[in-house]
Amino acid sequence: MNNDTLKNLLKNGAIWGFIVLELVFFEVAGSWWSLSDNAFMDLDNMLLLLKQSAPIGIIAIGMTVIMINGNIDLSVGAIFALSAIVMLDSMSWPFMEAMGDGAIPLAWLFALLTGCLLGFVNGMVVWKTGVDAFIVTLGAMLGYRGLVFMYNGENPTFHLNWTMVDIAEANVLGFETPALVFLAVVLVVWLLMTRSIHGRNAYAIGDNREAAVNAGIRVGPHFLINFVLIGFLSALSAVAFYSGSGSVNPNDGMLFELWAITAVVLGGTKLTGGRGSIIGTFGGVIAIQLLRKGLGHIGANSETVNLVIGSILIIVLLLDRQLNRKGAEELKV
Repeated sequence: MNNDTLKNLLKNGAIWGFIVLELVFFEVAGSWWSLSDNAFMDLDNMLLLLKQSAPIGIIAIGMTVIMINGNIDLSVGAIFALSAIVMLDSMSWPFMEAMGDGAIPLAWLFALLTGCLLGFVNGMVVWKTGVDAFIVTLGAMLGYRGLVFMYNGENPTFHLNWTMVDIAEANVLGFETPALVFLAVVLVVWLLMTRSIHGRNAYAIGDNREAAVNAGIRVGPHFLINFVLIGFLSALSAVAFYSGSGSVNPNDGMLFELWAITAVVLGGTKLTGGRGSIIGTFGGVIAIQLLRKGLGHIGANSETVNLVIGSILIIVLLLDRQLNRKGAEELKV
């Protein structure tokens, strides 16, 4: 095994090694400090963890594609909330009420179209103006969040439909609907990024945008497709989550963009683009949820959870920078 193969194996496997360490630590620590008699690695606990990972996880998969491109999207939390509001509020529209349970697929469609439309706006602005995606989506985050508050003020939007709840809580081999949606998204986007020309182009653009243009890749339309994709996935995350809860607050989804970016970076995707993995991001999402759930299992408060995850992210970024610096120095020799 040559050095490059070993280095790639270590990078891609690091997140899974970290997950194993988490599982062992919280299982052992939980036997001493947990207030619960249940084992941390109980099967039901792990299935619940996967379900709880779904809302941010679905968004993080889309964020991975955007970041491989060398872009970022800070508006996903606002798109998540606005899509949920459209879905639940639409169920109260007169013609929708007249349709009964037949309105449920239409409500889902309205939510998904909302996400696609907002993603399309982001992509068009980035493409046609050439403004950095960070600035564009920062403005979009504020604008879309403003629409959330304009829609229903500071009041929650709610509509509880028990058929929709039953669908959201359906159980297949222990996996509830949000977990199944999350796993399906991981599989489909992994295939997109590893088995399609679009996926190969994403890596090429992120690695060297100028070279990609010279190679004949239409960078602008490519960006547009990926922003629509992450808008769609943000809305899909809202559909999977709020179909079961039936109520959305205007502040819901805040900081989702930061949690998603954290999961993507922990999974090995470079902030500057050109390198990343859908499976790595899946591991990053699970690692974060394990930390949150595990620290809660041993009695830590939310402030401690955020401190630990933030510290780990900084360490990962420093290690990644050191590896990249060493690689650059080797190329100069």
